[in-house]
Amino acid sequence: MIDIHSHILPGVDDGAQSMEESLEMAKEAAAEGITTILATPHHQNGEFNNYKNDILIQVSELNRKLQEQDIPLTVLPGQETRIYGDFIEGLKKDEIMPLNETTDYVFVEFPFEDVPRYAESLLYNLQMEGYKPVIVHPERNHKIQENPNLMYELVKNGAFSQITAASLIGKFGNTAKKVSKQLIDANLAHLIASDAHNVKSRSFHMKKAYDMVKREYGQEMVYFFQENAQYVIENQNLASETPEHVKKKKVLGLF
Repeated sequence: MIDIHSHILPGVDDGAQSMEESLEMAKEAAAEGITTILATPHHQNGEFNNYKNDILIQVSELNRKLQEQDIPLTVLPGQETRIYGDFIEGLKKDEIMPLNETTDYVFVEFPFEDVPRYAESLLYNLQMEGYKPVIVHPERNHKIQENPNLMYELVKNGAFSQITAASLIGKFGNTAKKVSKQLIDANLAHLIASDAHNVKSRSFHMKKAYDMVKREYGQEMVYFFQENAQYVIENQNLASETPEHVKKKKVLGLF
């Protein structure tokens, strides 16, 4: 299993705070059946900055420790960058890193309470520069929770999205769980990842999430998400279906 979103690097953001915690997370990931994980520390979110070259050094050191401890997990480099006006400039300056360093995929995080007005144009401009933007955890964004169809135009115009395993099983509340399923139903979700920060309050939950997907959508949908994770790290085109508008449920049989 591949997990493309985690905060497993020690002491760089609000994820693992020490190498010991990183190794605990690695053991937990391996126990879940995860064999490959992307370390995607926060960048430009107002609290943390983690630049490309620093991440590459830290990932190399963590992999060395994992080999020493004989933990069967490979860590690949990535970055979770908050949307900001100079995003493309950051890529050109080699401060922002695509997933697995050399792919065309880049994580784009929205502020939790809002979807900036310039998001659509920035995502478009990223694509014009040859990148494939992946919007992370949209189901936890307050504006998208109020109106999941905000994702329709973004996906229709070429962006992808990654929902959180913990959201699917209700760990972020009923609204995030409901919106996760709405996005899957409308072909607006392309990837599932853990966004794990630790082994206690923000663990992986990947196995439970895939079990839920299998139960509610069937094994084919599990393959869809798992293969897309593989496609990301190999820089292949993601599988996707034609995006649809999120349908509003009828209430008491009324329209």
